[in-house]
Amino acid sequence: MQSIRNIAIIAHVDHGKTTLVDKIIQSCNVVEKNDGDLILDNNDLERERGITILSKNVSVNYKGIKINIIDTPGHADFGGEVERVLKMADGVLLLVDAFEGPMPQTRFVLSKAIELGLKPIVVINKVDKENCQPEHVHDQVFELMFNLEATEEQLDFETVYGSSKQGWMSGDYKQPTDNITYLLDKIIELIPEAPYVEGTPQMQITSLDFSNFVGKIAIGRVYRGDLVSGKDYTLCQEDGKNKKIRIKELQVFEGLGRKSVESVRSGDLCAVIGIDNFEIGDTIADLNEPEALPRIAVDEPTMSMLFTINTSPFFGKEGKYVTSRHLRDRLMKETEINLALRVEETDSEDKFNVFGRGILHLSVLIETMRREGYELQVGRPKVTIKEIDGVKHEPYEHLVIDVPDAVAGKAIELVTQRKGELKVMEPKGDLQHLEFDISSRGLIGLRNLLLTATSGEAIINHRFKDFEPVKDIIPQRQNGSMVSSETGQALAYAIDRLQDRGKFFVEPGDQIYKGQVVGEHSRDNDLEVNLIKGKKLTNVRASGSDQAAKIFPKVEFSLEEAMEYIKDDEYLEITPKSLRMRKINS
Repeated sequence: MQSIRNIAIIAHVDHGKTTLVDKIIQSCNVVEKNDGDLILDNNDLERERGITILSKNVSVNYKGIKINIIDTPGHADFGGEVERVLKMADGVLLLVDAFEGPMPQTRFVLSKAIELGLKPIVVINKVDKENCQPEHVHDQVFELMFNLEATEEQLDFETVYGSSKQGWMSGDYKQPTDNITYLLDKIIELIPEAPYVEGTPQMQITSLDFSNFVGKIAIGRVYRGDLVSGKDYTLCQEDGKNKKIRIKELQVFEGLGRKSVESVRSGDLCAVIGIDNFEIGDTIADLNEPEALPRIAVDEPTMSMLFTINTSPFFGKEGKYVTSRHLRDRLMKETEINLALRVEETDSEDKFNVFGRGILHLSVLIETMRREGYELQVGRPKVTIKEIDGVKHEPYEHLVIDVPDAVAGKAIELVTQRKGELKVMEPKGDLQHLEFDISSRGLIGLRNLLLTATSGEAIINHRFKDFEPVKDIIPQRQNGSMVSSETGQALAYAIDRLQDRGKFFVEPGDQIYKGQVVGEHSRDNDLEVNLIKGKKLTNVRASGSDQAAKIFPKVEFSLEEAMEYIKDDEYLEITPKSLRMRKINS
């Protein structure tokens, strides 16, 4: 029986996790060296943003031992993925940047791993960076684990130094090697072997995949006994319900893909094909003596947005899927795969409340739909309010900002205006390290303000902390909107005349419609403007009176910025090519 090691990789966004997995895959000859990089982040959005959104599994063979590597998302908005994934592992690789040290999202995932009793191997990556402090980062990791109440055994961790980009790992960062076998040897030496447990079969479904050919595929770890293809089993569901199922096909992970097998031993990870209507946390157990494993709880959503069909005058010009049936089918399909997402129907058949883990989580769904050819409108994000013992509670987050000294005061002022509480302030090189507790409501739209106030130099991270009682009213965007009063083409002459009234989101030549938000008013009220009115022409010309229009560049919004910018009485219209803001009742 082949020896197996199951290991999850934990790291913050952009600390080099996916690059390290690439190097492991290449050094075990699973793919050719020239197959490109970021092999795991095969989704366009993941590559563009440099983040891992969906956890994935890869398997390599090293010295005759099978190593299952489970890649976890680093961002707290995808925490729904993280906890389930850790249940499949026997140990973790904690990857930390040698300059930045442990970050908030690392803390979030690491705390889950420590609760599960997993022992980490700490990999201090990017030691080739200028001004990095590997020894100081090592101390920070120890302190973080101590604060997370790690056991003495977990605190006695092994540290590996190296550079994933340059493809080397070593026990001493001053002595680079030319490969990463040092790390692979440590994995085999320190991560416990996946035990083979005798008895009736038990497998918990911890994640899922979807195929257009075979439907939903259950993925998980076999905890006891063996699963055999073609046999009947019991599916233990929520509320003690059991139903008889038959496994049509079993697949194990091999390299970057999966291969069909007749049976899977306990301790290995596998994909099961042929089961319908299962949920995450269900157990596949023996037909005659079923025993369910404790269920896994998926983190609750903290934010919701209203999704509706596009009703603007420009609807259907750019998108392929525009009806409420298309929107409904797409959202329902997403809930089958995206487990931290919830969709609620409303009184109107073309409006849906979509609940997610944060702005990033929801924006990734919207961006994916947009690229698939959908047109839709979304309302302003709202936080989920929960009633606990008769008191209304809202989600609170831990916000960490690293800013240059000179603008630290501005950052503190902006966060405290949103009722954030300053908890930590300490110098970190030439930056100030600030930590706050702030409600999720206060975070909506805060990133834009912070980046503007700090000339884009603030490094902002936050993670969900807990639900706490609702406190004060939080000030939102102060400025009103400039709203178009006509439909047509925006003219330079009209924009030039109105530039003293505020900033514009459109430029000469753009097609606009009545009710579209075309700019931000410099005052707190909304202002109707006519941008298609040209200059009255006469046959008299006077020298010097016709000045050329000097127009400032329009304000460009990313999807997340636009989602946070809109007010309660505005929609964000999203099409494959455009983002437009508009008044709801125009």
